[in-house]
Amino acid sequence: MTRRDAIFPPGRRALYDRHRYSAAIRSGDLLFVSGQVGSREDGSPEPDFAAQVGLAFERLNAVLAAAGCSFDDVVDVTTFHTDPERQFEAVMAVRDTVIGAPPYPNWTAVGVTWLAGFDFEIKAIARIPDRGR
Repeated sequence: MTRRDAIFPPGRRALYDRHRYSAAIRSGDLLFVSGQVGSREDGSPEPDFAAQVGLAFERLNAVLAAAGCSFDDVVDVTTFHTDPERQFEAVMAVRDTVIGAPPYPNWTAVGVTWLAGFDFEIKAIARIPDRGR
């Protein structure tokens, strides 16, 4: 059985340990990133929705970077929204500044009723680049 290779961004390990999950798991050349939310440094939700989305993307970027990846390596994205119709434009505005040019990764958006006090969550799968391994 293959052992899980956990990835954590700098400075946030205690948060993941407290909630008993890994920020990401590397499996071969794939990186499976847990859902990232727009939390402030104390772990509480950022109240401004657009800022919360921006922080969630920043958190995702930090996890990707910890594994040697960037948004260019992302192949699949899933986002969770508490009010998709109302939130769509704000999410797309942030997304457009981060994801880059086509071809875009797969994207699935899911409407949910509860995100532990948050209104947006993003998870991703990335291919880890071969940097001369």
